[in-house]
Amino acid sequence: MMRSLVALVFLAFISFVVRAELASIDDSELADVTGQSGVYLSGEVSINENGGPLANGYFGDCADATKVCGARISVQTEQNGGWFVLDNIRGSIAFEGLTFQIREINSGFGGDGALFNAQVVEIGLPGTLRFDDFEYTLATSSTERPDDPGFQQVEIMGVEMSGDVTLEGNLLIFPTP
Repeated sequence: MMRSLVALVFLAFISFVVRAELASIDDSELADVTGQSGVYLSGEVSINENGGPLANGYFGDCADATKVCGARISVQTEQNGGWFVLDNIRGSIAFEGLTFQIREINSGFGGDGALFNAQVVEIGLPGTLRFDDFEYTLATSSTERPDDPGFQQVEIMGVEMSGDVTLEGNLLIFPTP
């Protein structure tokens, strides 16, 4: 009990000593301040390590060999056409050094940049992407989901990746008026 009281008194004392206050800065002081904009991201994305979200006759636990395991992305490319799909997506992707910042383009591009003279979003590609048991199937399908009536799928290719991929460069996103 005594230790708790001493700790409480100590924290109360520190809170009075370590006070900060917001203060305005005039233009002449602000002119001496430099900074940098942008975001630096690192992370790992794991997809469907244990199986898909639907437990029905088609999808299920990855340990069950009679079920399909993995995420599915479906895109209908024409209004009444079939579906383009990435199927059985699973594994993990890790990256370090993905950056986002705003950049001014006012020269370069063979002279076109001077005419552009505006800001763009610059996405700095990470130096390395690390794939760990990452896989997917590229296919076409007659329906959005495999459990929809009339489902037929033609698998074009299967991809399995493990290891590092080296990336270099930046991606620029130009605003439109």
